Amino acid sequence: MNTEQQKSQLSILFADISGSTALYDKLGNELALHLVSRTLDVLKHEMARHQGTLIKTIGDEIMCTFANVAAAVDAARDMQMAMEEQDPVNGQHIYVRIGVHSGDVIRESGDVFGDAVNVAARVTAITRARQILTTQTVVDQLPQELRKKARPVMRGELRGKESTLSIFQILWEKDDTMSTRIGMSAFRKPAEALSRHELLLRHRLQVLTLNEQSRSALLGRDETCNLVIQNKLASRQHALIEYNFGKFLLTDHSANGTYIRFSDGQVIQLNHQQIVLHGAGQISLGQSFSETPGEVVEYILQ
Repeated sequence: MNTEQQKSQLSILFADISGSTALYDKLGNELALHLVSRTLDVLKHEMARHQGTLIKTIGDEIMCTFANVAAAVDAARDMQMAMEEQDPVNGQHIYVRIGVHSGDVIRESGDVFGDAVNVAARVTAITRARQILTTQTVVDQLPQELRKKARPVMRGELRGKESTLSIFQILWEKDDTMSTRIGMSAFRKPAEALSRHELLLRHRLQVLTLNEQSRSALLGRDETCNLVIQNKLASRQHALIEYNFGKFLLTDHSANGTYIRFSDGQVIQLNHQQIVLHGAGQISLGQSFSETPGEVVEYILQ
């Protein structure tokens, strides 16, 4: 084993903003991006109150770890209660979905890997808005008071797992009403979102496809980039697109920013920020679309 790797048993929590694509459609990109950032700050605050460790931010989702299952479940419940206290913006409420699992992980360079991480991600993927779902492994380790909050909801197969898992709902509302147990189906991730995704990138004669096998592409002026953009306003290593837990994330690392024009005509500018790509659109490195850039990358999620 690499000397920098460490094995640990940790509880892994994913908290995902439900219906974030719809937020961009309803509120516009700038306001939606602001709300996503605000929501992630709320989630991180509750995580820190329970001594959690932030592993990474994945677009509209955080991944964090806790030393034990009680801290993870307490943090998840407080995250949901904190979101419930947030005022709506333009009549739009923001909801989150949380999945928790516990098991052995490998820690390396500030990240964690292993089957337990994959299970936590899969559990989150089947969770609905305002829900917390977890596994038998977590419930078995909970103290009695928290175990009373667990309700079995299904036995199911998770993609990539040969055996079925018992899935539990963790109630968090003060009155433990049915609405929490049922969840909000309108914000459940559709089944096709759980299956394989591909992102097609095209620039002039260059075509790249990103998926689970080919997970990242570097865009920029340098000849070593996966997509080479001959534009003097583009940085040498301008932006990175990567596939992570079912999402295609674009992160700007440039001096002049990255412009994204979505299929509905809305444009957003990123300056050392990250966004989840959805639908189809165009990407311009360092030059706004109002200047009619000649070097544009087209993308489509399929």
